[in-house]
Amino acid sequence: MTPLSWIIPTAIIIVLVALIILVLAKQYRKVGPNEILIVAGGRKRTIVLPDGRRLKIGYRYRLGGGTFVIPFIESVYTLPVDVITLNLKTPEVLTYNGVPIMAEATAQVRIDTSDEAIRLAAEQFLGQGREGIRDVAATVLEGKMREVIGRMTVEEIYRGRQEFANRVREAIKEDFSRMGLVMISFSLKDISDPQGYLEALSRPQIAAARRDAAIAQAETEKEAIIKSSEARKEGEIARLAAEAMIAKAQWENEAKRAESQVMVNQKKAQADFAYELERHKLTQEIKREEAKVKQIEKQEAIKIEELEIMRRQKELEASVIKPADARKYQIMAEAEAEEYRIQAEAKGKTEALRLEGQVEAETIRLKGMAEAEAMLQRAKAWERLNQAALLEMYFKTLPELARAVAEPLSKIEKIIIVGSDKGIGASRLTAQVAEILAQMPEVVKSLTGVDFQQWLRDKLTPEAKSEKQES
Repeated sequence: MTPLSWIIPTAIIIVLVALIILVLAKQYRKVGPNEILIVAGGRKRTIVLPDGRRLKIGYRYRLGGGTFVIPFIESVYTLPVDVITLNLKTPEVLTYNGVPIMAEATAQVRIDTSDEAIRLAAEQFLGQGREGIRDVAATVLEGKMREVIGRMTVEEIYRGRQEFANRVREAIKEDFSRMGLVMISFSLKDISDPQGYLEALSRPQIAAARRDAAIAQAETEKEAIIKSSEARKEGEIARLAAEAMIAKAQWENEAKRAESQVMVNQKKAQADFAYELERHKLTQEIKREEAKVKQIEKQEAIKIEELEIMRRQKELEASVIKPADARKYQIMAEAEAEEYRIQAEAKGKTEALRLEGQVEAETIRLKGMAEAEAMLQRAKAWERLNQAALLEMYFKTLPELARAVAEPLSKIEKIIIVGSDKGIGASRLTAQVAEILAQMPEVVKSLTGVDFQQWLRDKLTPEAKSEKQES
């Protein structure tokens, strides 16, 4: 069996297996956690309803995840279970007391995830998507809002919005459960009426609030006037008493000021004398201190000059001496590195030449040994050749020699043969070729010293054959 005969079936089997795996992978369907995978077709299943009845259905479902779908038998659908927001606004609806109002609300609904709710939602909303669920839920919820508005007065709705929301939840629960839906939240955003009923309800409260505010403002202003008058009277009395006390205090102050002026003049004279004396002392002290300061300044100037000299020396050392030393060390290091590099290169070249000579010598030795071994094997082979083999080799060589002799004649464009009494000229051409071939053993003997005819005689005579058999 050839390799091709089993490679082709193996390749076909691999391709078929790959196609089967690809088809199976395509048939594994997955959905996210906010979707339900509905697989219709295949065998029917029996489920038990909440009232105890049994019902056969031709589909199965999976909430999130994935499942394998049988090709050509089952079909796949998806049902969204994420939250859907509804913005509702009712037209004019009559309340319990006959007042038309309009209500705005918002609600969040979704498909319930219980088995019975999923079955009902799949039977009613499969294929409609989120928009279909939103339209149905909004229509039902708007109708229930109208129903609840008709059972409550405007005041109850306006003051009890939470009660209104609770009534809407209770009213919608049964209808939503029959469709597999559940309402997560509901809130009444605003109510309005085109007749101005709500505004009329607020007018008495507004008027009462304005009246109470005006009365309170008048009372406050009256109390403010009374208190301001009493404050002005008490302020005037206090002002007069304060002026009398101020006048008395001013008289007493003038007397004390005169007495104190005498003492002030005495103290001032003493102070002026003491000031002049102290000023003189301070002048002398300042002069002594100035002299000390000048001396210290001179000493500091000398120190600064010394420091400047030291700085210049260090600057010279850093800018001239140190770079020169560094350059000197660098030149020495570069010279040593160059010397080491030259020595290493010379040493490497010497070692390479030595190894190369060893390799060449070993190669020549191995080549000579191989050629000697080949010649020895050829000699042994020649010794073992029998008469038939030698004759066969000899006769095989003769055509090659004849072709080599006749090849130059094939390149001559024109030959003129002159006949003679020794035969036809054309026959002389082949005779000359034969004579050349007959001369070949003599040529070999003259060039190499090997007598090929004698060697053949020795090999082919009966005595040589008998000696070979005895040996």
